[in-house]
Amino acid sequence: MVEGLRADVAGREILRGVDLTVSSGEVHAVMGPNGSGKSTLSHVIAGRPGYEVTGGSVRLDGVELLGKPAWQRAQAGLFLGMQYPVEVPGVSMAGALGEALRASGRGGEDVAARIAEEAAAVGLDEVFLSRPLNVDLSGGERKRNEVVQLGVLRPRVAVLDEIDSGLDVDALRAVSRRVAQLATETGMAVLAITHYQRLLAELPVARVHVLRAGRVVDSGGPELALELERTGYAAYGAEEAAG
Repeated sequence: MVEGLRADVAGREILRGVDLTVSSGEVHAVMGPNGSGKSTLSHVIAGRPGYEVTGGSVRLDGVELLGKPAWQRAQAGLFLGMQYPVEVPGVSMAGALGEALRASGRGGEDVAARIAEEAAAVGLDEVFLSRPLNVDLSGGERKRNEVVQLGVLRPRVAVLDEIDSGLDVDALRAVSRRVAQLATETGMAVLAITHYQRLLAELPVARVHVLRAGRVVDSGGPELALELERTGYAAYGAEEAAG
């Protein structure tokens, strides 16, 4: 649950009182124009340095996450699928995920088999699994890689920042299908940040939220995304500079 979340970057207010609740097993989408604060929202929830939280709360199963470092938020069950996944030379995916599972008390001995299973589910060629994390992968391959990690770690909450970026039609369908399956099978709550209705055509969502100038200005069912595709964001007034 995100309640009254406010945050600054370099003394400039970006989030101006965001309220969102995503229940277990639900998939919600956040949409909005460039500069509305969507990626800032994901970074603040995950605990990325460089943001000053000035108010509000972020709770996972009743546990307050604000004030905790990113690794403790991850151990509490939070996963961030990054908009631009970074290369980690010298670190294999099996090594990284094995350590993450062991740190959370969930073993990790069978991590290689689990990675192979999840890679097959999203159509990621096994040749990429032996490379250092995200090294020499295309944008679309990195996004599939993120969903492989999601499937192995199986968090309580997944925040996916533009998971559809760089994916072709087939990859988008495979990734969306796997995310939906994980939400149903594990009770994982999903907050998917996207610019485009094309993701929501493949990923069934319970609610769509419109973020503008650092605030949620509208919420509705999946039909809201279709309306935004037709009309854009003009109905919500002129954009203030939120970041």
